[in-house]
Amino acid sequence: MTAIDPDTLDIEARRARRFTRINKADKWFQVLGLAWLTPILKAAAGDNPKAQGAEIWRLLGIPVLAIGLFLLAWGTLAPKVQTSLGAVPGPDQVWEQVGSLHADALREAEKEAAFYERQDARNAEHIANGDTDRVRDRVYTGKPTYYDQIWTSIQTVFFGFLLASIVAIPLGIMAGLSASANAALNPLIQIFKPVSPLAWLPIVTMIVSATYANDGFFAKSFLVSAITVTLCSLWPTLINTALGVASIDKDLVNVSKVLKMNTYTKITKLVLPSALPLIFTGLRLSLGVGWMVLIAAEMLAQNPGLGKFVWDEFQNGSSQSLARIMVAVLTIVIIGFILDRIMYALQSLFTFTNNR
Repeated sequence: MTAIDPDTLDIEARRARRFTRINKADKWFQVLGLAWLTPILKAAAGDNPKAQGAEIWRLLGIPVLAIGLFLLAWGTLAPKVQTSLGAVPGPDQVWEQVGSLHADALREAEKEAAFYERQDARNAEHIANGDTDRVRDRVYTGKPTYYDQIWTSIQTVFFGFLLASIVAIPLGIMAGLSASANAALNPLIQIFKPVSPLAWLPIVTMIVSATYANDGFFAKSFLVSAITVTLCSLWPTLINTALGVASIDKDLVNVSKVLKMNTYTKITKLVLPSALPLIFTGLRLSLGVGWMVLIAAEMLAQNPGLGKFVWDEFQNGSSQSLARIMVAVLTIVIIGFILDRIMYALQSLFTFTNNR
């Protein structure tokens, strides 16, 4: 019998551990949309470079090529399309406006810092002179930067999404557990689900204006946008929750009856764990719908987010406006993708499914 070299065994053991770590990391690469990293790491570790190269081409090369062809077509065709604001900007002009918006944000940050420095100096002088009645702490009220508007939109969509989830999940559980509740809710879902945010917005605006004080914690424009998001985005979560609860294995339901579980225990120990995959699917769909609806809501409600930015640039009508609107569109795309990945990561943490 040929003796096996201990060094060879050690190398193979290290290689096996390396592939095990890569396979574990692959689960999170799938969640984050970075599945192309797995074949790169496997190829670097020496696992069939030819096969891994083909996988790299499929997962990374083809998408990059498609994006490159899209940018080429955009750059070639855009100058040929004339609008009231001039030719449609190409990728170069849009990227130039990205730098311009970033520079504007830096200048506004410098103005804000200078404002607070002057205020602190004045307050320190008043305190030194014993004139404490003249000490004032004012908030800087300069124009919001592009980054501020992005943050406002994210806050608004999460607030509306949270309200939608608080309403939709309990109603979905109720509809899934009770045939009578399902019969009562189903017509309402079918009636209100197709309603456009543009139809909800004037109704919400009038109700918020009539019932909400001007000195409240939230701005009225913020509430109008967030509630409009809620009304348009709660339906996917409600429908998927009801479907998930109604699809629970009948054997589990019978076990709960044998164990004489009360309603709270049945919901927390049996219903929610079993229905969680479909609930998260509904939440992902709801967040996507909410993010899509938000831009239109902010345009009309004048909530100082990305929607208002797009509307202001459209009204501005300068030669740079169209390129800036395209920057906003690309920002919306990127943030929408990130929000979906975040929800999928949460779904992967709390459920046992691995379907994208």
